[in-house]
Amino acid sequence: MRREIAIVVFPGFQLLDAAGPVAVFEMAERFRAGSYAIHLLAPGGGVVRSSSGVCLAAAPMASAAYDTVIVAGGNLAQVEEHQGEVVAWLGADAWRRAAGVCSGAFFLAEAGLLDARRATTHWDAAERFRLRYPKVRLDADRMFVRDGNVWTSAGISAGIDLALALVEDDLGPGIARRAAQQLVVHQRRHGGQTQYSALVEQGGRSGRFGELIGWMRARIAEPMTVERLAERAAMSPRHFARAFAAEIGATPAKVVEGLRLDAARVAVETSHRSMDQIATATGFGDASRMRRAFIRAFGESPQALRRNLGV
Repeated sequence: MRREIAIVVFPGFQLLDAAGPVAVFEMAERFRAGSYAIHLLAPGGGVVRSSSGVCLAAAPMASAAYDTVIVAGGNLAQVEEHQGEVVAWLGADAWRRAAGVCSGAFFLAEAGLLDARRATTHWDAAERFRLRYPKVRLDADRMFVRDGNVWTSAGISAGIDLALALVEDDLGPGIARRAAQQLVVHQRRHGGQTQYSALVEQGGRSGRFGELIGWMRARIAEPMTVERLAERAAMSPRHFARAFAAEIGATPAKVVEGLRLDAARVAVETSHRSMDQIATATGFGDASRMRRAFIRAFGESPQALRRNLGV
């Protein structure tokens, strides 16, 4: 069965918001021919200039039945300028599922598609989104969120993760995994992975906690209290907790759990160690605690993840 995929852009769109999903569906089509046809659409059609200056040719947004509609994001000023026509077109409801990449979620919310649903968007636009669309249950930490037939993703590269999840939903984990490998995506990020993970890798917005993050990762099996982390950072616990959250966008406890989840997921996916062994090595203490953390973050247990990967 061939699925018609419409990717909607507008003047000033973010190029990777569109190109990332296009590449994912292209790779999936290579591995299972006849699965996807990709259509690039824009208000009025024609040559559409991205925020980088690179232009793409798009067809006009005509009335047609699409399996999946994906709306790219961009600078919020451009998003708001071009909302009217895109929102009216989305309201035609001639699609099975809809998705917004990055600030593309603003189009879905403006059309009322996210009312009373969970959603995410780029962390930098989260406060503006929350104030403008109070009916939406915004979860700005998540890499991508699915609520029924509507999907949203965080900024830019997360559109690739969202598209891989759509492929997995359509064609199964095997095709999605092969597409990710062909794209040289080291590991497809789950929707439960947090947006602040990139800031964790950088040690915060200014990089001031880079050494501390490396130290935490090297000792992930050990207790990681705020007091211990503050001592390592040569700060008082209260000042450390505030400064860390401001730099990273998450509390120390949340970052510790995220680092443990990352380490545990790699071990589950790439080794044959028992769940108890992995839980001990990554600081969870026991397999049941690790299982609860996996379900909260990834929506599945470590055992299910290993089964799906055939490890």
